[in-house]
Amino acid sequence: MSEPYVHARYEPVRRKLRFWIRVVTGLLVKTDEIEGVENVPLDGPLILYGNHIALIDPIMIIHALPRNIIPLAKIETYAYPLIGIFPKLWHVIPVRRGEVDREALRACLDALAAGEIIWIAPEGTRRPAFEEAKDGMAYIASRSGAPLLPIAVDGTIGFPALPFSKRWKGPGVHLKFGRPFRFKSGARPPARTHLHLQQVQVSGRCGRGELTKMTAEAMYILADMLPPERRGIFADLSQATQETIEWLV
Repeated sequence: MSEPYVHARYEPVRRKLRFWIRVVTGLLVKTDEIEGVENVPLDGPLILYGNHIALIDPIMIIHALPRNIIPLAKIETYAYPLIGIFPKLWHVIPVRRGEVDREALRACLDALAAGEIIWIAPEGTRRPAFEEAKDGMAYIASRSGAPLLPIAVDGTIGFPALPFSKRWKGPGVHLKFGRPFRFKSGARPPARTHLHLQQVQVSGRCGRGELTKMTAEAMYILADMLPPERRGIFADLSQATQETIEWLV
C-alpha cells in the first residue's frame, strides 16, 4: 500500500515556489484578463480541467489561483533540462502516456481525498484545438466524488517572453474559470476532506459508455468557454447535452 498523501509535507515548498512563479510570470508574461476565480472553492477537493496549448499553462493557473494545485504531467517532463526540476520540487503527478497508469490514478485519488486541487488536461497532451478527450478525468471524478471546474486558457503560446518583444505586442494571456459541477453518477465526497484514499466512500462504478458520455458533456462545457478556433471536435455546441451534469452553483 502506498504511503498516504499528506498536504503539510509538500505545502511549504510549494508556497516558496509559488512566490517565484509570481515574480517570473509578472516579468515575462503579459496577462490580459483572469475571469471567474471566485468560482474556485477555497477548500476541499476539486478537479480543475482545461485545454492545454502551451507549456506554461499550469504555471499561469498556479499564478492566478488563491490555492495551490497539483498538475498532472507526462513523466518525460521530469527529464527536461533545467525546468525538469520544477515538477520534482512541486511533486507534480507524473503520468505514463499510452497506458492505463494505475499509479497516477491512485495518486490523483489520494490527493483529492486530502482535499487538494488536481489539474488535468483531458487530451493528455498540448494541442491548439481539441482532437480527442480521454475518459481518465471522468473515471477519477466518478471514483472520488470530487466536483469539477473547467478553465479555458488562451494566449499562453509564445510566453514567457521578454517585455517589449514582438510577442508582448500581441494579445496576452486570458484565463476563464467556469462554474463547478459534479457528475450525477458514481461517487459522493466524504464528509471530511483530509482523508486517505482508502476512506473515500464510493457509491458506484461507471461503465465505459457512461464514462465516455460524462467526458463528452464536460468537454462541451469547456468548449463553450473557448473561442471557436480552439474547440476542435467539440465545435458543434448543438450536440452538447448535460444529462450527467449536476451544477453546484
